Amino acid sequence: MSGLITTLDRLVGKIEYTLLIGLTASLTMILAAQVVLRYFFNSPLFWAEEVAVQILISATFIGVSYLLHTHQLVRVDLLLVALRGAAAVWVGRLLNLVVLATLLVLCYYATDWILRPEIKADVSPTTGLPRWYNYGVLVGSFYCMCWHQLIQLLCPPAKPVFVEEATA
Repeated sequence: MSGLITTLDRLVGKIEYTLLIGLTASLTMILAAQVVLRYFFNSPLFWAEEVAVQILISATFIGVSYLLHTHQLVRVDLLLVALRGAAAVWVGRLLNLVVLATLLVLCYYATDWILRPEIKADVSPTTGLPRWYNYGVLVGSFYCMCWHQLIQLLCPPAKPVFVEEATA
């Protein structure tokens, strides 16, 4: 069963990685087109800045979820480095549980927020598109973070990854 769960977790991680590549490429193309059109043709894209900000925010949230999946999220691990053996394992599990509980609370409030009628009716003044789809990416990212954190809690790595080991 844990093999299926970790395979599904890797699949979610690959989807996030692919989305990150696509979002970064589209952000680069939009901003490059904006520069060329503005300075060479004196005809800027009126929607480029707003769309670029939305893409950047989406890539940031998806990137945090991906970093959580790959165990590369920045953390202060002073306590975990100081502890040894079973104490370090149990404190690590307790911290994973606290992070999961926090993410679940964020998921609850983010889902409640995005389902409000005033949020569903919010429309971008520049593009005329509803903003809920962009907000939905953020809520989806919170759910992916919960998934990755649950996997770390249920199937922890054989050896905890610390900063000193990762840089060596």
